[in-house]
Amino acid sequence: MQFGKDLPLRLLVVDDSVEAAEAIVSMLRNSGIAVRPSRPENADALAQMLTAQPFDIVLVAHDAASVPLEEVMQRVDASGKDLPVLILHDDIDTARLLRAASLGARGVVLRPQPDLLRQQVMREWSDLEARRSLRKLENHVRETERRCDALIESSRDPIAYIHEGMHIRANAAYLETFGFDDFEEIEGMSLLDMVAPQHVDDFKQLLKKLSRGEPPPPRYELEARGLDGSAFPAVMEFTAATYEGEACQQVVLRRQELDPELAREVEELRQRDQVTGLLNRPTFLRALEDTVADAGEKASQHALLLVEPDHYTRLLQDIGLDEADALVAACARRLRDVLGPDDVAARFGEHQFAVLRRNCDYADSMALAEQIRAAFAAAVLDTGSRSLNATVSIGGVQIGQKIANVSSVLGKANQGVLSAVGVGGNRIELFDPSAADRAEEARVQAWVDRIRDAIDHDRFIMHFQPLVGLHGPPDQIYEAYLRLLNEHGELVQPMTFLQIAEEHGLLWEIDRWVVGHAIAVVGERRKAGHDTTVLVKITEVSLQDDSLLKHMAEQLARHGVEGRQLVVQLPESKVFTHLRAAQTFQEGAARLGVRVGLEQFGLGLNSFQLLSHFNAGLVKLDRSFMDDLPNNQEHQERIREITNRTRENGRLTIAEFVQDASSMSILFGAGIDYAQGQFLAPAGPEMNYEF
Repeated sequence: MQFGKDLPLRLLVVDDSVEAAEAIVSMLRNSGIAVRPSRPENADALAQMLTAQPFDIVLVAHDAASVPLEEVMQRVDASGKDLPVLILHDDIDTARLLRAASLGARGVVLRPQPDLLRQQVMREWSDLEARRSLRKLENHVRETERRCDALIESSRDPIAYIHEGMHIRANAAYLETFGFDDFEEIEGMSLLDMVAPQHVDDFKQLLKKLSRGEPPPPRYELEARGLDGSAFPAVMEFTAATYEGEACQQVVLRRQELDPELAREVEELRQRDQVTGLLNRPTFLRALEDTVADAGEKASQHALLLVEPDHYTRLLQDIGLDEADALVAACARRLRDVLGPDDVAARFGEHQFAVLRRNCDYADSMALAEQIRAAFAAAVLDTGSRSLNATVSIGGVQIGQKIANVSSVLGKANQGVLSAVGVGGNRIELFDPSAADRAEEARVQAWVDRIRDAIDHDRFIMHFQPLVGLHGPPDQIYEAYLRLLNEHGELVQPMTFLQIAEEHGLLWEIDRWVVGHAIAVVGERRKAGHDTTVLVKITEVSLQDDSLLKHMAEQLARHGVEGRQLVVQLPESKVFTHLRAAQTFQEGAARLGVRVGLEQFGLGLNSFQLLSHFNAGLVKLDRSFMDDLPNNQEHQERIREITNRTRENGRLTIAEFVQDASSMSILFGAGIDYAQGQFLAPAGPEMNYEF
């Protein structure tokens, strides 16, 4: 289940304070969750929202006056929706917990504990999605059962369902086999009554084993007895099943007219690949499904390995296409020589083999994979008239509860094979979810070191994108975008590393680098006769003190740049949640002549209210407004509203991420001042746009 940007959280916040509600929304967005918030002003608005919109979580302040807590609970209950409600408190005691429980709330969350609040929201969201998935699955299961029942009834194979040894369902073919006309004749009859006397004792033991949950045999041979007392040789196949919600056994009965030994040989041939003698793919998949199910239920660990000869096409060219089967058979023989008696091996593809070893940990799995790799690397394969050496690439998975899903297991194993082949072969790629956790820690630390190195050794670079004026004379305005140059000389986008930088306290240093570098670039262009303005992004971390303002003043003086040529931007949500600090910063920047703008504007709970408290020099619309703008009437109206209301206070408006000419026409008609995007000019290392 994907949360965050792939699955937005539809959040309903009932709180008298817009700032407090925005703080929660901002905190969730900072943690990587795409939040779509709504906030009702009164009870009628709440009722309308619950009716018109789907929500995932309701957060309600315990002391909300606009819509009291009791009324919120009543409205949610009346909606008939599975909608969890969490109550916001500043602190907690027994009385508040009991009140929340009595009202039917899912829990209590504390404002002063943002991490716990986020965890509780994520937990309830995850539980809600699980319940929704379960309901979908139950509907799907009911539909599947209905279809399966119809298929079973029309099947030519005699099929019955047995619960505690008694018949609870049988199809027409089963009734016909034993000479019955109607199911009522055998309903509740013991399966033992269908078994010839000489097999009854052994069959009783089998039924006892099945009742204890032991796995059934693949096939059970016996003599069955019909209604008229006549006996005939038969084979029974048992499969664990459910019927009308009850655990039972599905029995498929087939008349056994052939010699039993011959039948066993036929069954063996049916499960084997004829070229290699290994299990075939369908048989191996059944074994893999059982193993994965065991890992999910019992927390056991197992190994799946996919083994593929390296450079297979070239090998065939060397020995000839007519020797393809001989090459595959030689690889299978070498593989069998390495494996233990309990290992399960199969020909899984044209030239790919699969190995399953049960009950082994990561170290054992890696040892097995290395044993296979080394055995091929050191061996000479005989393909009849030719001898050759063939190394192998191995992709594997440590099967456990964290990856107890057949599709995921096979997908990861196949990725491992492709990865090993991609770097030349003769390698092992073994995926272990627990090891992935450790690898993630190492990856994060490597990024911290890389970011620190970029700050200390000036490995950051800037790309610039022009802002094109839609009204009035053209101005040379660019927005600066941060990039990191990694150790291989490749550009890394900021979304790759900014979250890690934030978690490790490096954002304020990055802000200093960005502002200082932008001022230096403007200074160089000023010396070359260009009056250029640059927009840069900073983070809320730089609002905590005046160190960035001091750095800004020093750099402006050092490079001979006027403050008007620099615009620093802050996200609307960050200004909302750090309003006093942002106001102080804006006042300090204004004394330097530097403007402060709001980006990602228009998605807050009350964006225009913020403008009455914060003197933003410009506002940049959130890029989501540009999605399919020509066909989205709601976005067009919202853009016109923003433009009209910001123009009243003399603020400039910017639309980014412009993608087509139709959007440009709409923005021009709405009165947007500046536009930027790939349609106009991409970001690049040079400032060379012809304004």
